[in-house]
Order: sequence, then C-alpha cells, then structure tokens
Amino acid sequence: MQPRNMSMSGVVDLAAVKAAQEAKAKAEQARAEAARQGGGGGAVSPASLVIDVDEAGFERDVLQRSTEVPVVIDFWAEWCEPCKQLSPVLERLAVEYGGRFVLAKIDVDANQMLMQQFGIQGIPAVFAVVAGQALPLFQGAAAEAQIRETLDQLVQVAEERFGLTGLVVDQDAEPGAAPEEHEMPAGPYDALLEAAVQALDAGDFGGAVQAYQNVLSDDPGNTEAKLGLAQAELLRRVQGADALKVREEAAANPKDARAQIAAADLDLVGGHVEDAFGRLIDTVQRTAGDDRDAVRVRLLELFEVVGADDPRVIAARRALARALF
Repeated sequence: MQPRNMSMSGVVDLAAVKAAQEAKAKAEQARAEAARQGGGGGAVSPASLVIDVDEAGFERDVLQRSTEVPVVIDFWAEWCEPCKQLSPVLERLAVEYGGRFVLAKIDVDANQMLMQQFGIQGIPAVFAVVAGQALPLFQGAAAEAQIRETLDQLVQVAEERFGLTGLVVDQDAEPGAAPEEHEMPAGPYDALLEAAVQALDAGDFGGAVQAYQNVLSDDPGNTEAKLGLAQAELLRRVQGADALKVREEAAANPKDARAQIAAADLDLVGGHVEDAFGRLIDTVQRTAGDDRDAVRVRLLELFEVVGADDPRVIAARRALARALF
C-alpha cells in the first residue's frame, strides 16, 4: 500500500493546495446540507468518531476521510501500559469534540508497515492526517490539558488552512440517505487559485507564483494563496537544482550561508522538515551580519511553507530565538 498525496516525514506536497480546495468545497457542501436538513447540531454516534484501522483500510478510513475531517491516529499496543492510560482519554475527547476530528486507533503489532511508514520509534505515538498530509502531534503519555491544547490547534489549522469544518458523516446512516450534491457559488478568487494549482501540476512554478500574487494583491489575508505562494516559491527555487552538488557544497562549507540555504530548500522539498530547520538554525549560530539575516529570513519563509501551528515550526521558532539572543 502506497499512501497518496501524503508525506510521512513532512508536509510539503505538490497536491496540498489542490487538496485544500477540494476539502473546502466538500466541507461547505456538508455544512449546507446540514443546515438544509435542520441538523447541524445533531449527535454523531461514537462508533463514527472512534474507529479501528488496519493497513488494508488505511487509505479509505484515514487518507480519504482526512479530506473531510481531521483524523487523529493513536498508535498503540496491548502490552503498552502508557497506551492504556492515553487511549481512553483520546476516545473520550473524540466524543466530547462532537465530530471536529475522528480518532483512528492502529495496533502497531498487527500493522508493522504503517508503524514503519510513520517512523514510529516508541508508543504511544499520536499523529494527525489533514487533507492527506501527516502531522506529528506528540509521543508518550501527556496531560489532558496539553492534549486539549494540541487538538484545539489541530482543528484551527484544519479550518484555516484546509477549510475543513470538522463535520463527520455518520457511517451508520441508512443506505440511500446520502445528501444531494449542491452547487456552491464560486468564490471571487476561485479561478485564479485553480489556475495556480494547474500551473503547479504542470511544473510551471513561475506561473503559479504569479497567480497567487495576483490573489494576494487584492486579498492580502487569503490563507490559501499565502500557503500556495510559499510552496510555489520554494519549488521554483529548487527546480533544476543539482541536488548532489548542492549537498556537497553545503557539507564542504558549513559557514556558507547561500550553500546552507540551498540545501535547506532541498531538505524541505524532500520532506525532511527538522533537518531543514536544524541546518538553518545551526547556520544562524555560525554566521553574522547580512549572511545571518539572510539565513533567518529564509527560515521564516520555510516556516510559512510548513505552517505556523505545526509543532516542528513552534519548536524551531524557540530554537531560533535562543540562537539569536
């Protein structure tokens, strides 16, 4: 099984913006249908909020579902005592949050391939998948207050960056009860955003940059355009780069700001988020003046690509502050 549109090591994905648009449209349709039926606040059965997932059903139960609602994954095992403390808390919170996320429970003993794909080193380990993209949340037992804070941030990211409302479709609904498809009115920038996605798919990163800039010139706060622009600019920078040469130069010149910046771009595109951040933070410590400022600025740009609420960005911001001050 090869997951689609998903990077197990990071969140840089050529299909990310397109997935966000599709997820947003689905969420809006679900919200409109709930309002039409007078539901909106109807209860969702706990069986639809906490599910057991295996390798065979991973694509359907996690990847496809994550285009409609965030999926939190609890990696556990029967012999794991901390898992027995954490899992009931996650299950209770899944019900309490009322459909704003789905909890998928994966037994690592029975699903070794998934454990390897996510790079699990120890359990319990908790990840989220949003619009097909994996995000690490935390490892080990955690206090309920910390878990709630993490879940609140996850829901916020899902809504702001991907347009997911957190509406869960009850899998126990009667056959034939599926909602009708409703044509949603086009947003003012849908055509430009679609043009940008098409340019990305075609490898025309310059065209994608221009399309996103056109949106932002009229709507500077457009979240989807900001994310798309950051990704398109990154992909344009690495397009045609000789990866081997870039990495050799970076290895030979640890104090060369431009060499380290170029290597960090490649790290991020390859999904090695922590490596990219760590490389630039180390370079900040080794450099001064204009070189140091150039590294700092590039690091902030890469933060935009990954997302301000990503735990790795939050940790890297703290490390950058320590390096600077």
